[in-house]
Amino acid sequence: MGTSPQSVRRPADPDPDGHPAAVSAAAGRRRTLRTLGLLRPGAGTTARSAGSRPPWVLIVPACVAALFALLPLGYLAVRALERGPAYAWDVVADERTLQLVGRSLGLAVVVVVACLVLGVSLAWLTVRTALPGARAWSVLATLPLAVPSYVAAFTWLSAAPRTAGFTGAALALTLVSFPYVHLPVAAALRGIDPAQEEAARSLGHGPLRTFRRVTLPQLRPAAAGGALLVALYVLSDFGAVSLMRYDTFTWAIHTSYRASFDRTPAAALSVVLVVMTVALVAAEGRTRGRAGHARTGTGSARPVVPVPLGRWRIPALVWCAAVTAVAVAFPLGTLGYWLAVGTSATWDLGGLGETAWATLGVAAAGAALTTLLALPVGVIAARHRGRGARLLEQAAYAGHALPGITVALALVFFAVRYAYPLYQQLPLLICAYAVLFLPVAVAATRAAVLQAPPVLEDVARSLGRRPLRVLREVTVPLAAPGVAAGAALTFVVCMKELPATLLLRPTGMDTLATRLWTETGAGSFAAAAPYAAALILLAAVPSYLLGRHRT
Repeated sequence: MGTSPQSVRRPADPDPDGHPAAVSAAAGRRRTLRTLGLLRPGAGTTARSAGSRPPWVLIVPACVAALFALLPLGYLAVRALERGPAYAWDVVADERTLQLVGRSLGLAVVVVVACLVLGVSLAWLTVRTALPGARAWSVLATLPLAVPSYVAAFTWLSAAPRTAGFTGAALALTLVSFPYVHLPVAAALRGIDPAQEEAARSLGHGPLRTFRRVTLPQLRPAAAGGALLVALYVLSDFGAVSLMRYDTFTWAIHTSYRASFDRTPAAALSVVLVVMTVALVAAEGRTRGRAGHARTGTGSARPVVPVPLGRWRIPALVWCAAVTAVAVAFPLGTLGYWLAVGTSATWDLGGLGETAWATLGVAAAGAALTTLLALPVGVIAARHRGRGARLLEQAAYAGHALPGITVALALVFFAVRYAYPLYQQLPLLICAYAVLFLPVAVAATRAAVLQAPPVLEDVARSLGRRPLRVLREVTVPLAAPGVAAGAALTFVVCMKELPATLLLRPTGMDTLATRLWTETGAGSFAAAAPYAAALILLAAVPSYLLGRHRT
């Protein structure tokens, strides 16, 4: 007897992708669980990229950038050991050094926590809620980037002298630093596909659990990267702490350099600051986890439906208005007062225009070099998680926590001994900007690449594209908005940089920051006001574009 067709066991009908339906459904469930953070990544694209070796087209320029950033450490090693290890250890083990560690870390912790509260709350309100005027509030939240820390400290000190000390330093640094958290968190919120949150709610998760299990893990790299930049900015700041008379590492190092020809104590203190930087970078790296942050499904992400605020609408508006008032309106109002009533102000429009043009040119060159050096480091940090990748990223952060005067002296030491034609020339100042602000561009690049689906790069490689072509045609175009945002942010901080510019600028050249500091140091606050106003106005343009950018 023949076997009837009905008695034959047939495989399940294939789905449109050519896989059995049951297998496809199981794979779909695993993808959903992995996306929601309920399943650790296995043999997916994230795991492959985590264990793969970066191509040489990235390794070589990343190593060049790392060596570039490590240059000041070579100078510190020479200077710190100049009088022997025992002498350097006596400086490091001194009771005052331990006090400086506590004071600097205490200030950094307070400012970071305050910036996380301000940055994350404003990002959530302006991106994910039906806040009236959300676009305008988003722009206003980025404008404090245009205010140098020493200008913020001066405005608060002139209005409320009792804020001098820890309170004033923490207040001034918080109000100029929270955009470092707001910008990457807002970008991450705009990049999250709302379908992931909807899938979590469809599986029975409430709003709070959905935020904790789905949204927050995807915000964590951006928030942690921004918090790291804030911490390093606080540790390396000189202007605010000096005006507020709060003794930290940077002020102690600057005082040591100015008080004696012996560079060993200042170099030893700088080494301690570098160790603190490495510890912070390592701690931030441990917060990233191993989960992927790019979309893994097919199709296009749908626009986010704003969350209605209801009875929280008025408190949300009051909160945004209060932050804007103290971070933007107050310093601008104080400068307006000095411009209006000051008698020593001299409006030399020709000199002011020449100084502004020089500031724009050197800041643009510094931002371009910094972004170019940061690109390979950021891509490796986002796509590869081996020990070598971590070392490269940590090396890039080495110079950021160093005081600008330390980096400047290191470059002078290098130029005098090995590249004398660069001494007191503009390229040396541009190199100083790159060393100081490389982490700003690296953090922006890494966050942008993390949200670019790695599967697209895998597809390009499977089609025979070489690594350089994949980088040029896939990775960079996908991450371009984030890289551009990092370049704009770097441009702003280059405009505001003070200590390295004071030492390395060519003879006869001034920037708005150096002229502002010169007039302020002489007590001519009204004469300094035009330069402060011009600096804020010029820096406000890229800050406005950063806040207006919504993808």
